[in-house]
Amino acid sequence: MQAQANPAGDAERRRTEAILTALGGSIALAAALGIGRFVYTPILPPMVEALGLTTSAAGLIASANFLGYLIGALVVAMPILRGSRRLWLLGALVVSAMTTGGMGLTRTLALFLILRFAGGAASAFVLILTTALVLERLAETGHVGLTSLCFAGVGIGIAVSAVLVAAMLNAGASWDSLWLASGALSLVAALAVAALLPSRTMPPRPGNGQARPATDRGLIRLVAAYGLFGFGYVITATFLVAIVRSAPTIRALEPVIWVLFGLAAAPSVAVWTRIATALGMSRTFALACVIEAAGVAASVAWPSEFGAFVATVLVGGTFMGLTALGLWRARALARGDPRRVLASMTGAFGFGQIVGPAFAGVVSDRLGSFTVPSMTAAIALLAAAALASG
Repeated sequence: MQAQANPAGDAERRRTEAILTALGGSIALAAALGIGRFVYTPILPPMVEALGLTTSAAGLIASANFLGYLIGALVVAMPILRGSRRLWLLGALVVSAMTTGGMGLTRTLALFLILRFAGGAASAFVLILTTALVLERLAETGHVGLTSLCFAGVGIGIAVSAVLVAAMLNAGASWDSLWLASGALSLVAALAVAALLPSRTMPPRPGNGQARPATDRGLIRLVAAYGLFGFGYVITATFLVAIVRSAPTIRALEPVIWVLFGLAAAPSVAVWTRIATALGMSRTFALACVIEAAGVAASVAWPSEFGAFVATVLVGGTFMGLTALGLWRARALARGDPRRVLASMTGAFGFGQIVGPAFAGVVSDRLGSFTVPSMTAAIALLAAAALASG
């Protein structure tokens, strides 16, 4: 006797699967990016004080992470990456956790560079594979709206790790224990992702199996704008806590400023997605770049508690929205497997990130402040806005 179809039950099952998939993606991005990439920002000031690092060395360590991010993005695009994307994703999460914790087990600059390079490569794997895997699955189940939950993970990871770091510093913990605790938290998150993400994954979208290369003028402009965005946001995102600590009038904000940054980032993808439905992807991307440029400028031009608050909310509230909008637009322009175009975007973004911290560190050591690097970053964001809207 043939079983009767149960449309309501099937719909509920697909909805539950979509929620779990989006939640798994959110935790993956929280671990590899919110913690793995960005926990460096709140740990940096006590680490610099304990080890006597120069700002140039601090910027070099950050740039090593972003160089790894660039290389990782290029590797993901290569046809040599065979097998289950889910297994590659889980492996990258473990590498991210191990390299994050490993930062607390060394004192040498060379090992710092190696660990942050490897962690950066892992974060690129996680971002691209999570984007491709989760968005495909949400599209298949008819719940694309849950994408914002996935991308909210970065802000949530930033906020959670900021609370962890602030609480441990308040308890008198050393800088190395901050890294160890962050790595342990990331490893727990990797286990949660393994439980939440379905083992069955969808094949690439139908097509010729190759994504369209970045030869269309619109796609080239988008890739260039994405690279400028990477340079424009990363100086503030890397040195914001250090900027706050260096200004006596706002130093009291240090324990909360990075928490606020993460809280502003968490809902930003949903907010900017809603704006994009009204204005379109390109105009929304340009608008977000202009707002972020104002935040970057405010971080150095307005040295007051309110100025720091404005800078934190504007930059924190736009950088993940811009990240998601750029990847979605690129994916829409791709044909076949979107990984090549996503990797081109991530590569341009990664190149901007490599240049930003190293440039800011050298200039700050020479001039004694982050004003010139931050204003240069603001100009780069305005240029990105012009490219995106053109």
